[in-house]
Amino acid sequence: MSNLVAKEYERFEDIKHIREDGTEFWSARELGVTLDYIKWENFSKVIKRAMIACENSGHSVECDFPEVRKIVDAGATSKPVLDYELSRYACYLIVQNGDPRKEVIALGQTYFAIQTYRQEVADHFNQLSEDNRRLVVRGDIKQWNQLLVETAHDAGVITNEEFAIFQNAGYMGLYGGLDVDDIHAKKQLKASQKILDYMGSTELIANLFRISQTEEKLRKDQIYGANKATSVHYNVGKEVRNAIEKIGGTMPEDLPTPEKSIQQIEKEQMARLKEKAKKGKLMLDE
Repeated sequence: MSNLVAKEYERFEDIKHIREDGTEFWSARELGVTLDYIKWENFSKVIKRAMIACENSGHSVECDFPEVRKIVDAGATSKPVLDYELSRYACYLIVQNGDPRKEVIALGQTYFAIQTYRQEVADHFNQLSEDNRRLVVRGDIKQWNQLLVETAHDAGVITNEEFAIFQNAGYMGLYGGLDVDDIHAKKQLKASQKILDYMGSTELIANLFRISQTEEKLRKDQIYGANKATSVHYNVGKEVRNAIEKIGGTMPEDLPTPEKSIQQIEKEQMARLKEKAKKGKLMLDE
């Protein structure tokens, strides 16, 4: 780790608290400021999304997001305000659900995943049900796709036609020449159904790697021009395909299509979480 990066990480290390029993936590109020959220109301929305992700991953919201009240000065008087003593895992989920365009969010994502914790998260991911794995990875893809659209635009992919060609190129590289329409037809989906919402976790992970690595290469190599950007997307997709082939994995186009869409799973999960919230088992207020 470079000295510059290590120094950048100090902002998160400096606000870490250690309890008498040696356990660590971060104050949500302090973390919000560190992550450049000016209004608590905006940051609390990120916390709520992270709580839902925590619940979906099989962790305890009460353990990772214990609610506390702290006294703050409000002019001539003092008043109690809501805060959370966040575990490292809670902080990880918060930065994963934050605005990926913020440089400090990207820094936080790396900080809270370093050392042995990265493996802990991976081990826990392997214990999730297939539906929950799909939800976790699909959520990551939504964020990375948003980032890829912006990076591709900066690289010169401007018109709708250019972006359609750019998007198809990535799929064609990963799926051995199949474009969006081909994959859509192979999965026997209706015109209104999105192919990413009908992928299993293994197929989603392959696409997440394609998307994230394309975004990084476009940005780091300062690629400019729609044709060049499209070529990068195709080549990255092809490299991911080659890697799958080398380890003897199943090609993405040959993986089974799940019966339930991501929307169906989310609807079921949200109904269950709302029911728990009504019973007072899940804190989602304020």
